[in-house]
Amino acid sequence: MNQVFPEPIRNLPEADIPLDGITAYLSQSDTHQMLFMEFEKDADLPEHAHAAQMGIVLEGKIELVIDGEKQCFTKGDRYYIPGGVKHSGKIYEGYADITFFNEPNRYSKK
Repeated sequence: MNQVFPEPIRNLPEADIPLDGITAYLSQSDTHQMLFMEFEKDADLPEHAHAAQMGIVLEGKIELVIDGEKQCFTKGDRYYIPGGVKHSGKIYEGYADITFFNEPNRYSKK
């Protein structure tokens, strides 16, 4: 996979996310987190819910089921998951995005 993110992003701490084949760089705030994620393998996301999430797709494809509605997002798309709404999905190899989580402790540093 080509480098999607420039060096200043790659110099951020990596997030500890329990998915195989993901590299995620963490930008931490007192009120939220931003993740810069790249996937080298397909990943299945079991149904779950948390605070609001917004993503901008940079490369590849992600399928999300948000509150029972299946949607597909590709390069240039953005998605929004309201806080507390159940969602699941599939992320495909080669996917990259920037994701905002409206909570400061969604993920910890590796």
